[in-house]
Amino acid sequence: MRTTDVEAGALTGHDLVLGYQRATVVHGVSVRLEAGVVTALIGPNGSGKSTVLRSLARLHPVASGRVTVGEADASPLNAKEFARLVTLLSQSRPHPSGLSVREVVAFGRHPHRGRFAAMCDADRTAIEHALTVTGVTAMADRSVDQLSGGELQRVWLATCLAQETGVLLLDEPTNHLDLRYQVETLDLVRDLADHHGTALGVVLHDLNHAATVADRVVLLHQGRVHAVGTPVDVLTDEHLSEVYGLPIRCLVDPETGAVRVEAQGRHHQRNR
Repeated sequence: MRTTDVEAGALTGHDLVLGYQRATVVHGVSVRLEAGVVTALIGPNGSGKSTVLRSLARLHPVASGRVTVGEADASPLNAKEFARLVTLLSQSRPHPSGLSVREVVAFGRHPHRGRFAAMCDADRTAIEHALTVTGVTAMADRSVDQLSGGELQRVWLATCLAQETGVLLLDEPTNHLDLRYQVETLDLVRDLADHHGTALGVVLHDLNHAATVADRVVLLHQGRVHAVGTPVDVLTDEHLSEVYGLPIRCLVDPETGAVRVEAQGRHHQRNR
């Protein structure tokens, strides 16, 4: 498969039907991730966001529908070929022990190396770049056993970046991060799209994060697409109040066009 084919269409899920055992949880969802575009998948717990993302990464079986990379069906690709094109930062990851941060980040180079091949200059360059852009260079020689949850989250993100794929899937990438690193992670997501042409699919619970980082938003509800479009099109009072089941107000800054989402609970007026 040519790189140009991948860039042209990136990654697409067509009419995906997904389930667990005999229960169907996603009903005919289509999602298209394009080069240079950040697509945020949002919705309540149980809406199917992470299941859809995992199916795009070929980690969840597709009962019906198909996944394409570029314009070609992804199923003929073996695991190593697919991993050169698409990578996923999932919520559940093994906790490595006895390894340094640099050694963990080096895992991202496995799809590019032969079975017993030593690392080449391209591998080392990719690893150092990933360490730098995620802000973990200073801890590169530390054992991952010494890291906090937020630090380890950034190390796993660096591992994904070292894989150097054209498509990056992120499942709740700001989880366990303090405010500074939440902002820096969202900035990095934008940089990857704007400056590297990466196609990004990001599952987010924080709707304001989605409004900040996304070009395109897919709102899921009960395993179906409720709305899709720009943040201004999707993040509306009507859409979000219906899906989340409580009053939600969406404000659009008249100067920047940015959307701000406010959920209005029972004590909302008292706390204003």
